[in-house]
Amino acid sequence: MEASERTTVRWWRWRRNALKRRVDVVEAWVVLAGWVLALLVGLVAALMAAGTVERAVERQRAESRQVPAVLVKDAPGPSPAREASDHRVWGKVRWTAPDGSTHREEARVPPGAPAESTISVWVNRSGDLTTPPVSSGEAWLHTAMGGALAGAFAGCAVLGATWLIHLALDRRRIAQWGAEWERIDTRRGWKTG
Repeated sequence: MEASERTTVRWWRWRRNALKRRVDVVEAWVVLAGWVLALLVGLVAALMAAGTVERAVERQRAESRQVPAVLVKDAPGPSPAREASDHRVWGKVRWTAPDGSTHREEARVPPGAPAESTISVWVNRSGDLTTPPVSSGEAWLHTAMGGALAGAFAGCAVLGATWLIHLALDRRRIAQWGAEWERIDTRRGWKTG
């Protein structure tokens, strides 16, 4: 089969054809609208999700700040059994919150740091320990991945709905063909199936 013949067969619902039924035209328009809608909905969902993630990152950056903290007692030495990615250990630290209150809690500190040494910790607006804000590279990755996943899921949801409509139209077409064959067969008194 040549390429032009394949194209002709593929687009048969859009051409004039005596065998084409109304359900074939409806199905062609539903599939076309489904793909266009999936692209548009996916794009809008991706942009909205990326904007939401970007605002969350900016809010995290605005609400956290780095403050000096004092190590309450000597930090334990490095543990060969537990490997941390930043090679830090847990130690009790003390810091002053923005409202002037003093807080004590465990934080990640350099191994073997002596008591009363000063380290930096990240705190939120209320003065509680928090994780450091994400870097600009991590923020870009979170934004891109959040947008891409939201767009893909939204587009797939629309395509899934289109596929279900396509199946319903297929069943209707098969029922119409069966009824038509039944009418033609019984008119002459034959029964082919």
